[in-house]
Amino acid sequence: MINLKNVSLLRGTKPVLAGASATLHPGEKVGLIGRNGAGKSSLFSLLAGRLQADAGDVEIPPSWLQPGGMAEVAQNMPETDEPATEFVLQGDTRLMAARQALANAEAADDGNAIAEAYMSLADAGDFDAHARAQALLLGLGFQLEQTTAPVNSFSGGWRMRLQLARALMCPAQLLLLDEPTNHLDLDALVWLESWLQRYEGTLIIISHDREFLDAITRVTLHLDEGKLTRYTGGYTAFEAMRAERLSQHQAAYGKQQERIAHLQKFIDRFKAKASKARQAQSRVKALERMEKLAPVLTASDFEFSFPEPASLPNPMLVMQDLQCGYLPASEDAEPITIVRGVNRSVLPGQRIGILGANGQGKSTLVKTLAHMLPAIAGDVTEGKGLSIGYFAQQELDVLRTDEGPLAHMIRLAREVGPQAREQELRDFLGRFRFTGDMVSQPVGQFSGGEKARLVLALVVWQRPNLLLLDEPTNHLDLTTREALSIALNEFEGTVMLVSHDRALLREVCDEFWLVTRGGVSTFDGDLDDYQKWLQDQSRAVAAAARAARDQRGTNEAPVPSPAPSPTQATATDASAGNRKEDRKANAQARQRATEQAKPLKAELKRIDTRLAAAQAESELITSQLGQGALNGTERAELGKRLKALGDEIEALESRWLELTEEIEQLGS
Repeated sequence: MINLKNVSLLRGTKPVLAGASATLHPGEKVGLIGRNGAGKSSLFSLLAGRLQADAGDVEIPPSWLQPGGMAEVAQNMPETDEPATEFVLQGDTRLMAARQALANAEAADDGNAIAEAYMSLADAGDFDAHARAQALLLGLGFQLEQTTAPVNSFSGGWRMRLQLARALMCPAQLLLLDEPTNHLDLDALVWLESWLQRYEGTLIIISHDREFLDAITRVTLHLDEGKLTRYTGGYTAFEAMRAERLSQHQAAYGKQQERIAHLQKFIDRFKAKASKARQAQSRVKALERMEKLAPVLTASDFEFSFPEPASLPNPMLVMQDLQCGYLPASEDAEPITIVRGVNRSVLPGQRIGILGANGQGKSTLVKTLAHMLPAIAGDVTEGKGLSIGYFAQQELDVLRTDEGPLAHMIRLAREVGPQAREQELRDFLGRFRFTGDMVSQPVGQFSGGEKARLVLALVVWQRPNLLLLDEPTNHLDLTTREALSIALNEFEGTVMLVSHDRALLREVCDEFWLVTRGGVSTFDGDLDDYQKWLQDQSRAVAAAARAARDQRGTNEAPVPSPAPSPTQATATDASAGNRKEDRKANAQARQRATEQAKPLKAELKRIDTRLAAAQAESELITSQLGQGALNGTERAELGKRLKALGDEIEALESRWLELTEEIEQLGS
């Protein structure tokens, strides 16, 4: 087992662990969670022996510290021209040692050593090692022909997948995975989830994907303020137990921040009025209930919201025979078309999740709609007043590494709008945790989470009515993901979302588009149906790989098994149809509620303005009447005006009450 006893660890002058203790048993699958910067990766380095504790004891079984006893994903990008499968094979250190022993024995012409080496090779599974390595690559999204491609032909994200496959290839007793899903699409994530569920060793995962953690882990280790706290269960169980622990110490805010502010405003306005005291008291009780429902979010110091769009054009986008892809490097070459024949409309209030296997063109479609790529052919007609907010999967597509957040905001305000003074921009950046000298620090020095927050800030500032989000949760911790989910659910515009975060997709999206086989179609099912479809595809790919192995050594080319079509794979029973209808009904209801609430909110805003003016005038007249320098006529006129103001304030407050109740009913 792993046993940490009163361990303290410093990184520079910063305490990462301070008297931390925890015990992990063999075979346990553990989720290590905590805020960005809490020290999770430093704890991994401590367990791997790269760091030594400043105080306390770290007990790990000696066999786990031997070569091959522990595996983790190397962070350095490999530079080699060896084939991908061979690179992954080298992760099996026991197999590599047996092969080296055989080579040494054969070089020495030692018969006994050769026999022992062959026995070691058999024990290490040499007979099917190549197939196992290839299966890992296929599961992580590589195509069959890519398994023999040189490592240095792949981009950075794909090389990280190679490093992940190499770590999984090792028959380790302890597997340490630090954010293994960051470079994976949903199809590869589902496969990895299934693989880790079957893993028999001790597993510790750092991840900000709550569904991924729930599916795999049975123990949660929370690192906070230098302390480790062990919880039994996955992330959802941890959240519930921690919420109960924090409920006596923290006030709820975050998920229902706008709602809380609204309730407080009502309480402040009517608590002193006898006629409204009961209704004000009911709001007090509602506020108290909300404080019990969302205590975990109080641990987050990050929250934000999207401003109400200035307009909601209908339709927002119309795609006609749209083709998306990449223009050729030379004029003589043909454009590379990834997605073709797209004929779809995007309406106000829609929440669209874009699904599809890796390489099918999800990001290409989004980039085309966001004007990051020109359309190869066809037309995209935009509604009048359309304002697009684009979150790029690769943050550096929209960020400049040599500039700070403030420089980004100044340029955005100047070129796109709205205009603002520098102090306003600094205050706005402060809401996204960019304060002090950090606003001038070059973006190239930022962590992945900080870059993602800056991109969010740039999107929010533009007051969009259409959000195009391509993997927005990469590098975001769990509390920041929660804040994003809340903000998207409160957003009154349209959302088109590409993500491997299933919790975000479930919480935000009402309908799904499937990008596959060069086209875009409606996916008539939910995420569970989609995962079934992905499993069918994986079986088809595995069958193709087996066919390729069967044909090895012959000149006959294998014929891959066709992947099931979306129509074949999606749910066809009544329950799937009902889920689809429910999602459509929910989307339509939300759109109707949004439209109905808009004039009510506008009237409420006008009443707020008039109430403030009337109350200010009433206070001024009351002050004048108390000065005693007025004659009888002046006092009479002011008294009449004060009475009129009192009647007007009473009427405005009654209407304010009616409007807030109507808006609350629409919101529910």
